[in-house]
Amino acid sequence: MESTSAIEQALEVAVASCDTLGCPPRLAAAIRYAVFPGGARIRPRLCLAIAAGCGEPHSPLAEATAASIELLHCASLVHDDLPCFDNAALRRNRPSVHRAFDERIALLVGDALIVLAFQNVARAFAGAAPRLPGIVLALGRAAGAPGGIVAGQAWECETATPLEEYRRLKTGALFVAATVGGALSAGADPAPWLVLGERLGEAYQIADDIRDALGTDDELGKPAGRDADLGRPTAVGELGVAGAVKHFERLIAEANASIPPCPGAEFLRELVDLEAQRLLPASLLQRAA
Repeated sequence: MESTSAIEQALEVAVASCDTLGCPPRLAAAIRYAVFPGGARIRPRLCLAIAAGCGEPHSPLAEATAASIELLHCASLVHDDLPCFDNAALRRNRPSVHRAFDERIALLVGDALIVLAFQNVARAFAGAAPRLPGIVLALGRAAGAPGGIVAGQAWECETATPLEEYRRLKTGALFVAATVGGALSAGADPAPWLVLGERLGEAYQIADDIRDALGTDDELGKPAGRDADLGRPTAVGELGVAGAVKHFERLIAEANASIPPCPGAEFLRELVDLEAQRLLPASLLQRAA
């Protein structure tokens, strides 16, 4: 609960900077709508846990980094829901941004959140300038091209999509940013944390594929079955449901095994296991069986 509160407070600080006099009111309202209330906040929670494991618990720098990663995630959801991509009516069990406001505002909200993510860390790291370039580079790699979520989204526009590359970019990139960003914000070497982010990112996307195939609109908080409707490449299509579940379990085991020795290693393993159970609960796995 403590990390969740810190994340929400850091997000509030970032978003409040768009509520100032002079910002178009519908844009300001839509930005807030896109960020609050949030989902599981797994990426920022992971970022804070790793910063703590690297020796800096309760770090304002880690909290700002975590918030910026979540802002990038929220931006990707807003853009993903647009009519030109998923045309999703719901997100988190309420109208998506383009339905609650309109398509023009939704496009601008996604753009604004990406910019806000970088403004947020620039302000937070003003007194820790040596750490800022690594954070900016990590966020840029996660957000853009050739290795970030923009590139992952662009694979949906190609005639042929390499499935592993698609998963790595569209979902995995922000998990890598969370693990690497947590270490960088604490002034630690990010290299030992790279594999954890890669494995968790791939596992998350595979779980999303399974949930989309087996879940309901209410369970997902968005329309189910969209991967099949849109003809997207998925782990379920490639491996079948049982094969996708086994691959997910293998990735979770590899993620746990990759956690380097640190004071918070046991907590991180518990966090990974709890998130795996949340993503693929027993009730859903019974349907898979």
